[in-house]
Amino acid sequence: MEKAKVYFTNMRTSVNINLLQKLEKLMDKAGIGQINFDRKFTAIKLHFGEPGNLAFLRPNYAKVVADKVKALGGKPFLTDCNTLYVGRRKDALEHMDAAYENGFSPLSTGCQIIIADGLKGTDEAYVPVPKGKYVKEAKIGRAIMDADVFISLSHFKGHEMAGFGGAIKNIGMGCGSRAGKMEQHSEGKPHVNPQQCVGCGNCARICAQDAPTLTNGKMVIDHDKCVGCGRCIGVCPFDAISPDYKTSLDIFNKKMAEYTLAVVYGRPSFHIAVITDVSPNCDCHSENDIPFVPNIGLAASFDPVALDRACADLVNQAPVIPGSILDEHVQENPGEASHHDHFHNVAPITDWTTCLQYAEEIGLGTQHYELITLPLA
Repeated sequence: MEKAKVYFTNMRTSVNINLLQKLEKLMDKAGIGQINFDRKFTAIKLHFGEPGNLAFLRPNYAKVVADKVKALGGKPFLTDCNTLYVGRRKDALEHMDAAYENGFSPLSTGCQIIIADGLKGTDEAYVPVPKGKYVKEAKIGRAIMDADVFISLSHFKGHEMAGFGGAIKNIGMGCGSRAGKMEQHSEGKPHVNPQQCVGCGNCARICAQDAPTLTNGKMVIDHDKCVGCGRCIGVCPFDAISPDYKTSLDIFNKKMAEYTLAVVYGRPSFHIAVITDVSPNCDCHSENDIPFVPNIGLAASFDPVALDRACADLVNQAPVIPGSILDEHVQENPGEASHHDHFHNVAPITDWTTCLQYAEEIGLGTQHYELITLPLA
């Protein structure tokens, strides 16, 4: 397979150019203008950040992307889907409140915010997965699939389950509805926490399989009837229903690749990564630990696999920040440092290469890339 082009620029600036101007020039050099945006609805998928976390991407980056799309004739909107876990982004109202609290608004970014899977995380499109082995139909937030053009704007960082969070994590997991996230994370069978359940019956009313039943004042889900659609999670007002995290991490990574393919297949897409504040965990955390490597730069490509691989290589080539969790792990296990795999050293249970290898197999992209470094400072 021909090498994919990944365009990169570092974080250096000068009196003549700032980071936002560098991002715009990077997108131009990477070829975003090749896409026909004329009157096209354009989904810009990003993570608005869980309140309390300060490592998420600043809204300024999103504005540059939105302004570029508008300049090319498109109709951009910022988007994400609701979370599966209990937090500040589990329904559209709280999600938008969290986005506003973190600085994302039509005034700051120049475009509207749409939570793609609706009020309760149940507004989803069933999208076929070409060559899907683990997922035949991905459950994607409907607004994302209604868009004509798709752009991912990813904060490249560590991740406790995937190894790192980049384009594929941002797209595959991020674009899944609550049921879609559940399908990727678990075997598909939710359970009820009796301490939080009040027996309101909302889950029973939404279930087409009659799986939830009231027993001694609490709801209980019959796993023989349950099909794992996740809708009970979306309608529970007390967050008493949650998934059962059983899927092995390699299957988790492969499902993310399949979901990503479902999102981008058959329509124009473009991918941007900001490698800064490389914290060890996902921005879904309501806190962020210090970065484990210095800020590295900005990258863009039409190929999400090549982009993730290039970003991972750049992070692994970077020096370790003293006092970070990576530094602590390397000092505790000096032999691990010889692996030159910062992600494994931060989260030893993960193997991030699984996702990229499988993504290549199913035709999402290639790990073979040409890094084109732009001296834009």
